[in-house]
Amino acid sequence: MRRVSKIAAAGVVSAALALTATACGSSSTDSGGKDKGVGMAYDVGGRGDHSFNDSAARGMDKATKEFGLKSKEQTASNSDTESDREERLDQLAGAGYNPVVAVGYTYGDAVTKIAKKYPKTTFAIVDSVVSAPNVDSMVFSTEQSSYLAGVAAALKSKTGKVGFIGGVHNTLIGTFQAGFDQGVKDTKPGDQVTDQYLYETDDRGYNDPAAAAGKAKGMLDKGIDVIYTAAGLSGDGSIQTIAGKPGTWAIGVDSDQHEDPALAKYKNQILTSAIKNVDVAVYDLIKSVHDGKPKVGTNSYNLSNGGVSLATSGGFLADVQAQLDAAKQKVVSGQIKVKSTP
Repeated sequence: MRRVSKIAAAGVVSAALALTATACGSSSTDSGGKDKGVGMAYDVGGRGDHSFNDSAARGMDKATKEFGLKSKEQTASNSDTESDREERLDQLAGAGYNPVVAVGYTYGDAVTKIAKKYPKTTFAIVDSVVSAPNVDSMVFSTEQSSYLAGVAAALKSKTGKVGFIGGVHNTLIGTFQAGFDQGVKDTKPGDQVTDQYLYETDDRGYNDPAAAAGKAKGMLDKGIDVIYTAAGLSGDGSIQTIAGKPGTWAIGVDSDQHEDPALAKYKNQILTSAIKNVDVAVYDLIKSVHDGKPKVGTNSYNLSNGGVSLATSGGFLADVQAQLDAAKQKVVSGQIKVKSTP
């Protein structure tokens, strides 16, 4: 999900991704990027979730500043219905915003419907595929970055017990779990991995820090000393709880959470973050519309093109970096096939 940065390198990575993305096109070239600006429909948690919504916001902020564009932001709520999501996108496109970016797979059906209504507007969706001539489907190989997170967890754990906390028990978050579990087991087969979810189907799982804090405490009490949380804003609760117990590590997700000012007081126990460069994908899309050549189709971001990665901020991985680099190379070369389902 969500969830989903090597922020400082975004400009360099952007160029690489533009060359390696799997599809580009131009369904709304006549807009020329001269519309009202960028419309951004965030997932639950919105700007300030310290995770994938914030990553999308960074990409938009960079583009609007660089190209002198305006923007309009709207955020989903825990109680959102399908009609709410459709109305949100309809309002943005109807008001003249172009492109309109939908952050999160829950917008899939809404984008499918509203994109047909506005064929000259370019839409984008994160973490889902919508087959339409005016939609940029941004998909990320989160199992690959999560695999490296699992390798790091196994190498840094002193108890041989590590944990994964997912926000919602669905297919998308399952990719994070699958990669993480495999990374741990490939590195130290004898290590114990505990996988837990905050909710089975309720999207509150991405906006319930208290629930994540409770899960993290339960894991810590059982001797688990490295915990990877893929749960959007809920992850804050997990990180804060882990930071309260010396000798344990939190692994962040989507954004480089060690570098997030809102989490600064906990950063000495944020081992790393499995990064999803939504910011790069969003920036590239906005630029393409501004340039009059909208980027559409299914565009894939993975370890090989820098679309996902493992953060090194804090220097906590320096002693195991060679092993992590070797693992990354095996994934990129195809020697290691990372599972996308648990």
